[in-house]
Amino acid sequence: MSDALILVALLLVAATATAAVAQRDPARQALVLSVLGLLLAVLFTVLQAPDVGLSQLAVGAALTPLLIMLSVRKIRRRRRRGRDGAR
Repeated sequence: MSDALILVALLLVAATATAAVAQRDPARQALVLSVLGLLLAVLFTVLQAPDVGLSQLAVGAALTPLLIMLSVRKIRRRRRRGRDGAR
């Protein structure tokens, strides 16, 4: 049972990581990266490393995607201001 659960978690992590790389929009990449962080936290918990899983949950599923989304938002605002100011 445990081996099957590990295999499923690994397959989901691999599929989500591939989906993150395949995305072209940075906002969508951040969303998929958040799901990847969540799945990695589950994998670490299944592998009996709950402390690492909690760290991954905080950093990989919450903070990193949040920082990416804030950066994307700021860049898009600057682009809009640049286009509006050039006219």
